[in-house]
Amino acid sequence: MRDYYSLKINLPAGIVSPGYLQNVLSLAYNANVREVRFGARQQLLMTVHYEDMRFLEKDLKAHQLFYEVNRDEYPNIISSYCGEEVFRTGDWLHEGEYHTVLDSFDCRPRLKVNLSDSSQSFTPFFTGNLNFIASPEPHFWYLYIRPKQSNSVFRWRELIYTNEIGPLAKALDEAMLDEGQSDEESLYRAVTAKRQYITQPATQEVELPEFSLPYYEGFNRYGQRSWLGLYRREEQFSIAFLLDLCRLCLKTRIGEICVTPWKSLIIKGIEEKDRAGWSYVLSKHNINVRHAANELAWQTEDHSDEGTRIKNSVIRYFAKQDTRTFGLCFGVQTRPKSEVFGSVLIRQRPLLRIGLLPLFSVYDIYFADNFNPNSRTYHLFERGLLKMMLPGQIERLCRKFGMRHIQQRPEILRPEPEETPPMADTAPLIHQCPHCLTVYDEQFGDALRGIPAGVPFAKLPDSYECPTCDAPKKEMREVQLVDSVMG
Repeated sequence: MRDYYSLKINLPAGIVSPGYLQNVLSLAYNANVREVRFGARQQLLMTVHYEDMRFLEKDLKAHQLFYEVNRDEYPNIISSYCGEEVFRTGDWLHEGEYHTVLDSFDCRPRLKVNLSDSSQSFTPFFTGNLNFIASPEPHFWYLYIRPKQSNSVFRWRELIYTNEIGPLAKALDEAMLDEGQSDEESLYRAVTAKRQYITQPATQEVELPEFSLPYYEGFNRYGQRSWLGLYRREEQFSIAFLLDLCRLCLKTRIGEICVTPWKSLIIKGIEEKDRAGWSYVLSKHNINVRHAANELAWQTEDHSDEGTRIKNSVIRYFAKQDTRTFGLCFGVQTRPKSEVFGSVLIRQRPLLRIGLLPLFSVYDIYFADNFNPNSRTYHLFERGLLKMMLPGQIERLCRKFGMRHIQQRPEILRPEPEETPPMADTAPLIHQCPHCLTVYDEQFGDALRGIPAGVPFAKLPDSYECPTCDAPKKEMREVQLVDSVMG
C-alpha cells in the first residue's frame, strides 16, 4: 500500500472565494495536512497520508466538493483572469467576462481549456487543447485547437461568442475523445452538424504580444487600491497562513483569491486602510514578498521536488554571476509527457535503466522558437549534460539571448554626444511614475520598451507603460528633473 496520495481540487479559471478555500483547507487540516501547493493549471494540490485519506474523502463528499486522487481526468480550466486590472486591462475583456464564460459550462471538461486575454503575456496561450484567445471584436474569441498527445495547433475558422464557449467546448470534448475526431475538417463537421453557434468569420491569425513577464510579487498599487502577489520558493504554502489569509479577505470584504500558472497567489482590491492587517499576517507567518525577478520566472511540474531543486540550484548560480534574464522564462521537465511553459526548457532523461527504474539521468537544454514561450517549436542547445553543468550552460544561453536581442534592436544604441550641451536656465521637465518613481526622459528614451532617444513623452503611444511596474502612461506625472533627483 502506498503511504501517500496526491489529491487535486480544481479552481476554475484560477478563481476561488475565500470562504470556499477556507472550508477546503479546514477539512485538510483536520486530516493532518499542514501544507498545500498550487498547480501550473491553477489547481489546489495536497499530499495526504493513506491513514488520513478516507476521513478526508468522507468530509469532502459530505460537503459535495469535487476532487481527484492520483489522476487528472478533468484538467482545470485556466485563465488570465489573475492578471486582469493589475497587469493589463483589455479593450473589452474584463473580469465579468470570465465569469460569463465559466457560467456557460454545464459540465467539467476532459480537455484542457485555456482562456486568455490576447494583450497579456502573464499566462500561457497554447498549453491547452482548446485555447480561447480574446479577439479585437468585442465578446468574440479565437479558438486554437491542439489535439491530445500532439504538438500541432490549428485555428478554428470562426470567432466564437462568449456565451458559446462552454457549449462548443463540450461538443469538441465529445467529438475528440468519444468519437476520435482530430483533424480540422472532421471536427468542424462533427460539431456544427449538431447545432449552430453564434460566430463571426476569423479572417486572420491572432496577434500576440512579445513575451515580458511582469513582476508579480509583493504589494503594488493600481488606482486607489493595492494588489498583493505571494510566491513561495519551495512552492509550499502552510495551511495556517492560508487560513489567516482567508479570514482577512472575509473581514475586509475581498471576494476572490486568484491562483496564477506560476504557482503563486494574487489578492486584488486591498484598501489602503487594510494594509496594516496584511502586513501583520505576512509578519506573523514570516512570509517574504521580495524575491528576485529571475526567481519568479520558473515553471516546474506539479509535485516535482526534483524540478524545484534544479530551479533553486540555477537561481543560486544566477545570483552569484549577477545574470541578466529579462525577457526569458524557464521550465523544468522531469517526466516525459508533462507540459511546462518556458522560453528555455530543461529536460531530464534517464541515461541508464534497470527495467523501468532510471539509475542515472542527464539533461538537455532547449530554447523556444524566437525565445517565445508560446511557441510550440523548440531547438536543441545542449544535450547530455550532468546536473552540475546546467547552471553554466543556461547562463551561456541567457547571454546568447541578450546578444540576439541587441542585434535585432540596433536602433536603441546611441553614441555618446561629443559635446555636453549648455545647461538651460530652467531645469528640464521629465515624467515620473508615482508608484515606483521610475522616470521617462526623452533625452534617453526607454530601451526596455524599445523607445529611442529623442521621442517626447506626448508622442508615446497611449499603450505605453512604466518599464518597472507597468503603470499606464496616463498615471505618470510631469516633474522637473531637479525635483526628481534632489526632492
